Amino acid sequence: MNQDITKSINACAAHYGEHAEQMKSYLLNGQAQAYKMNNRGPIKFDENGALAKDILAEYQQCGFYIFENVLSEAELDDVKADLAQMRSTFSAAPYGKTTADGKPALGADNIAPSLIWSKSLGDPLGGTAIANGRHQVKLFEPTAAKDSPEYAPFVLLGSLQFSEACLRIYGHPQLLRVAECINGADFAPFHECLFIKDPGVGAAVSWHQDGDTHWNSQHFDDGIHGFNFMAQVYGSTAVNGVWVLPGSHKTGKIDIKNLIEASGSERIEGLVPLLCGPGDVVICNRQLLHGSFANTGFEPRVTVNFGFHRRSSVLGVMGAGMHSEAQEYTEALIDERSKVIGYAIDARQQKYPDETPYQYQPFIDKGVQYTWDQHAKKDIKDYNLRDLSI
Repeated sequence: MNQDITKSINACAAHYGEHAEQMKSYLLNGQAQAYKMNNRGPIKFDENGALAKDILAEYQQCGFYIFENVLSEAELDDVKADLAQMRSTFSAAPYGKTTADGKPALGADNIAPSLIWSKSLGDPLGGTAIANGRHQVKLFEPTAAKDSPEYAPFVLLGSLQFSEACLRIYGHPQLLRVAECINGADFAPFHECLFIKDPGVGAAVSWHQDGDTHWNSQHFDDGIHGFNFMAQVYGSTAVNGVWVLPGSHKTGKIDIKNLIEASGSERIEGLVPLLCGPGDVVICNRQLLHGSFANTGFEPRVTVNFGFHRRSSVLGVMGAGMHSEAQEYTEALIDERSKVIGYAIDARQQKYPDETPYQYQPFIDKGVQYTWDQHAKKDIKDYNLRDLSI
């Protein structure tokens, strides 16, 4: 995957005024360094079903790996169709209850939050107390074009209840096998969303680490806060994509303000962009320092985001209160939240009957199975109230 985004790089740099050349160099250098890394390729397992040793080694060393061509063109078309349908039901105004033609908006009757908005090209999280203040600084907010909307869609939470195409990706047997190889056969769910970075308006996400609960745990290690899969619908670039600091998942909690001061600007030294083609899926350690600039380029990015935990990281733990209300994660609550895995596996099996479905060990142990039908669709409404946020 080697996309020419020269126009977008130049457009992005132009927003930075006297620092335009520095920004252009930063984007180009980061892009070049990313292409030099040896952590991309197809999903591979060994003869015993374990994740290939070279992939596991690169993931453990860098904190991320890009699985190429995981999703077929047909799957991507299904996601795009769902996106178009969902967009037609977005509220006419941020956090409104009705569409432009007066119909109920997406998520209008949900208890859990759904569509999050941002000022065009803004950084809505940076420098705020949101998510326990993990976004320590606010990134530069470019000026959007005069004809741009004041606000733009940013993140769709609880996305699996709104898109069957996303639900089927969640049930992808190879991705679930990867989750098992990383977090154990009894891995637990975490949180799902869609990140929407439309050209010319898509928001920035300030530098941060996702983990919150276990930084000072006596059992701390470089995988205790789990990981996210990031499935790319249109691909991702140095301008619209996530940037990461390789290896930072091993260092514990980072003082981002000091890191920026040492780098002389928000362009932190050593960061590289996640460069992906359509259908690529990144596995990204949640402890990795990461974030993204506002999308001042011409390419869209929509990321189907979903993550998983070790069961030992969540069972009996008091949640962080970032993606759901802070509560103790009991076995019963984890079981209830895991239903969506079962529904996703069956939804995918119905769509792809010739594909061998994933077998989730906790379901086997308890002798349960789930069917994706009209009852299930009602059952997962507001399921993200039970996100396992650590």
